[in-house]
Amino acid sequence: MVGEDNAINFLGPGGARVLSTPQMILFMERTCRELALPALEAGQDTVGTHVNVYHRKAAPMGATVVFHAELTGVVKRRVQFNVRAMMGDVVVGEGTHERAIIDVKQFGQ
Repeated sequence: MVGEDNAINFLGPGGARVLSTPQMILFMERTCRELALPALEAGQDTVGTHVNVYHRKAAPMGATVVFHAELTGVVKRRVQFNVRAMMGDVVVGEGTHERAIIDVKQFGQ
């Protein structure tokens, strides 16, 4: 649900309050990660490496937005997805996302 934590606020007190693009992308990334996790080995996770999405429609405060991810390919340690954000039958955002499979213990060293 679009609320204070994920809506824009830079248009001032009288401006529109809608789902922000960075928050939409965050939810898309989380949805992809959650889809990939059950297929990974113990000690593995994924991190985002590429996002290519369009924010097509404003989702106002209080709107329910549902996020969908479809696994479209795995190439070595790269996992590709189609992503979509829906407000009922309305496409709020859509595009593609890629994540890399990492070994959690070795990542960032």
